[in-house]
Amino acid sequence: MTATEINRAVDRSGLRPVGTPAEIVVARDVAEVQETVRRAAASGLPLVTRGAGSGLAGGAVAGEGTIVLDLSQLTRIRAIDAVDGTAEVEAGVITADLDAAARAHGLFYAPDPGSVGISTIGGNIATNAGGLRGAKYGVTRDAVMSVDVVLSDGSLVRLGRPTIKGVTGYDLAGLVVGSEGTLGIVVAARVRLLPVPRRLATASAFFASLEDAAHAVAAIAVSGARPAVLEILDGATLAAIDAAEGTALRERGDALLLAQTDGFGAAEEMGVVIEAVAPTAAHHEWTEDADRAADLLHARRQALPALEQIGRPLIEDIAVPRSRLAEAIRGIQLIAERHEVPIFVFGHAGDGNLHPIIVVDDQVGDLPEAAVRAADDIFALALSLGGTVTAEHGVGRLKREWARRELGEDVVRLHDDIKRVFDPRSILNPDSAY
Repeated sequence: MTATEINRAVDRSGLRPVGTPAEIVVARDVAEVQETVRRAAASGLPLVTRGAGSGLAGGAVAGEGTIVLDLSQLTRIRAIDAVDGTAEVEAGVITADLDAAARAHGLFYAPDPGSVGISTIGGNIATNAGGLRGAKYGVTRDAVMSVDVVLSDGSLVRLGRPTIKGVTGYDLAGLVVGSEGTLGIVVAARVRLLPVPRRLATASAFFASLEDAAHAVAAIAVSGARPAVLEILDGATLAAIDAAEGTALRERGDALLLAQTDGFGAAEEMGVVIEAVAPTAAHHEWTEDADRAADLLHARRQALPALEQIGRPLIEDIAVPRSRLAEAIRGIQLIAERHEVPIFVFGHAGDGNLHPIIVVDDQVGDLPEAAVRAADDIFALALSLGGTVTAEHGVGRLKREWARRELGEDVVRLHDDIKRVFDPRSILNPDSAY
């Protein structure tokens, strides 16, 4: 394969495909998507759909004999309706581009994944992506009203509704969101937009330990405040950001919480947040200055790029109940010590979503056994605390075994039955998702 073909056969998970795809199709319109699916159905070849390839679970990795269907050229924002607060967009639209277009109408698109500048709406829908604003605004599923889906026989259907409220029929659109291309191919969507908040307040709070920061998250949860953003970073991650960005975050503590409130009462709500964190924080401050807020959130977005400069990150994605966040953090620290591997922790603390990142030598081909065991222990820890093995990155090919453990045999059988209804020949991303 050429370099371009290899790029279209992988994603950012680091998983390498076995063999060579049979064909790569870069669709220019929905009709080409339908034609490609019909050919796959006639030949029985598996079909893997991809957008920007920013996924972290191997869901877009395509191996021997696979048809790769690239939707990255479906980039039209068909319509924005300021009165209804909706946008009609194609699957290849970059998330940040949709948000920018919405802001020209005084609106914004709430889902805000860390890959907002490169990920596509279709990819976000495939994995039900979350993001920094998830604490208040939820995940992609909460913003999707309807989806245009090419089914496994090449037919095109619209699932969902055009209105904010509606309960006619089963929630098939909600079922497709997060299905990672295994039930159908999302080619377009109608999504909700919200009014741009008139005011923002942003705070940083440093703590002597990551556990202290986790306890502060619990205090915020019962304070009555509901920050739009509530992010947590450990000291090792802060040091990596400092090295990459020339900042001095690590000097101020071993953990950082970033919080942002929005709306007409942003400052008043931030006062409640500060009151909640003050008893355990070593230092805290807050601002309504947009430039200062952008600097703080930029540091959070640079966490993964900073770790990529150290080595090869094994990017994990778990969630636990917020009430057990401190236990999860303590457990991850013990796992790092037991297996003698570096684990960096950051994530969306407001909804209990942590990203424990194991960094290994990028010159090593196969993952070290210690890193694999540590990852398995992290997944087991999440389940033992009543959590999940993936909160927003998807199952892909990397977490199928653990997903099945989490779901249980009865629920896996139910998934199998649903898959057969949508995709009786099992050609749509057959080795992914569960």
